[in-house]
Amino acid sequence: MSPAPNDPRAAGKRAAVDAALELIRPGTRLGIGSGSTVNLLIERLGASPGLITSAVAASRESEERLRDAGIDVDDLNVAGPLELYLDGADEADPGLRLIKGGGAALTREKVIAAASRRFVCLVDDSKRVPVLGAFGVPVEVIPMARSFVAREIVRLGADPEYREGTLTDNGCVILDCHGFHIDDPQALEARLNAIPGLVTCGLFAARAADLLIVGRADGQVETVEPV
Repeated sequence: MSPAPNDPRAAGKRAAVDAALELIRPGTRLGIGSGSTVNLLIERLGASPGLITSAVAASRESEERLRDAGIDVDDLNVAGPLELYLDGADEADPGLRLIKGGGAALTREKVIAAASRRFVCLVDDSKRVPVLGAFGVPVEVIPMARSFVAREIVRLGADPEYREGTLTDNGCVILDCHGFHIDDPQALEARLNAIPGLVTCGLFAARAADLLIVGRADGQVETVEPV
C-alpha cells in the first residue's frame, strides 16, 4: 500500500520519490521494486504519461499497480539489462548496504538489482542506520527446508522467526532473523546464501545501492553516495 496520509514518514517518502523522478529520462529501461515508497512512485509515474512506457517489476503487486497506472510490464528475460532500478529499503548503512524483504519480495528485488546498471534506493530518514541489523534480516526459504534452515541460522547466532501467513511470489516462506551482529554484511550475506534450501537473504551488500535518496519530514532531500 501507499503511505497513509497520517504516516509521519509520508512527507519524506514523497520527497524521495519526487527526486527520483528527476533521474528518469524518456526511454530509460526501468526496474521497479516493491513497498509503500515504490507504490507512491508508481502513482507518480502513472500521473506522468510518456515518462516511461514499460517497466520490469519485482513483485506481482507492483506489476498490477503498474498496469493499473497504464504502464506496460516487461519480462526481465525479454528486457535484458536495465539502466535504472528504483526501490526502497528497510535499513541502509553508510556504505549503502541494505536490509530488504519486509514485503517478502527480496529474491526478485535482488535479481533486478543485479541486472541493473544503476540501483537507486529511496528512503525516508528513519531508515538510515550506522550498522545494519536492528531490522531482522529476512530470508526466503523453500518450504520443505524451513526447519533445517532455521537450525543453521541459530548456529550462526541469530533467532529465526517464521513469518506466518506469508508466501512469496516464488511459492516460498520467510524467516525473519533477529540478533545478528552485522560487522561484515557481505560476508554474512555469503554465509546465509550458502545454506541449502535458502533461496536468498535480505542483505544487499554484494550488490549495494549506488545512490541513496533520503527524504525528510520537512520535504528536504539528501542524496548519499557510499562511503
